[in-house]
Amino acid sequence: MKVVLVTGMSGSGKSVALNVLEDSGYFCIDNLPVAFLEQALVSLRQGGLAQLAVAVDARTAGSLSQLSQSLERIRHDGHDVKVLFLNARDETLVQRYSETRRRHPLSQMLKAQNVFGQDQVQTLMDCIAQEREMLADIEPLGMPLDTSDLQPQVLRRWVKEILDLENAPLTVLFQSFAFKDGIPMDADLVFDARCLPNPYYIANLKTLNGRDAAVIEYLSSHQSVREMIQDIGAYLEKWLPRHAEEHRSYLTVAIGCTGGQHRSVYCADALFGKFKGAYSCSVRHRSLSQRGKA
Repeated sequence: MKVVLVTGMSGSGKSVALNVLEDSGYFCIDNLPVAFLEQALVSLRQGGLAQLAVAVDARTAGSLSQLSQSLERIRHDGHDVKVLFLNARDETLVQRYSETRRRHPLSQMLKAQNVFGQDQVQTLMDCIAQEREMLADIEPLGMPLDTSDLQPQVLRRWVKEILDLENAPLTVLFQSFAFKDGIPMDADLVFDARCLPNPYYIANLKTLNGRDAAVIEYLSSHQSVREMIQDIGAYLEKWLPRHAEEHRSYLTVAIGCTGGQHRSVYCADALFGKFKGAYSCSVRHRSLSQRGKA
């Protein structure tokens, strides 16, 4: 199996790194005690999994000898093991905790152990200093990465490069919808097809939808419809690769019309047909589904 152990200072980006690994096909476990690492590896391997990523923090890392011996045994069994140690400057960690307003994960444990004494006020800097001390022996085991000045998207890219991870394919969802019902909350890109000829006002097309042959024939006969699909297609051909470069796993392209029945459905299906050979694509018709027609 391929095994990646992610450890380091709390607030340095371990969750970001773990998400990158999960998107790249790894089975991820957060805060697994080192004592259970080998047991988990055996169990998951028997289950047919080939890639495992484990995040370990100061509470679960144990001693240097315990962790190093466990990793040595795993490597001896033939597994490909990599260790990533994330770090950041004290002032950066303080700023990140201030922004998220989260308590340091060691605070409860240190308080319970009375590390700082009953009469001392435990501060964030106290926890950070204690964590550095607890991880001092663990740090040499991993590839170091200072995340102090890194934005999340840059950290994601660096993790992929350091661990030589393959890019997860971008999945594109084309979704039709009705503006009268509101824009879908999961939409990343929204296009408006209400300016196109409306089959709703054609007597024999009114009750049909954009997947019916008569509506397809009607819409495809209009130059404006063909131009809109061509223009949206050209935009996506240019910008979808950029979204993929930013390690996006999913992108929803929403096309709306008034009722979500004719024009948006036709356009979504046409775009799905155009891009399904280049990307992992799916199509969904929100308003038709609500009416039980798709």
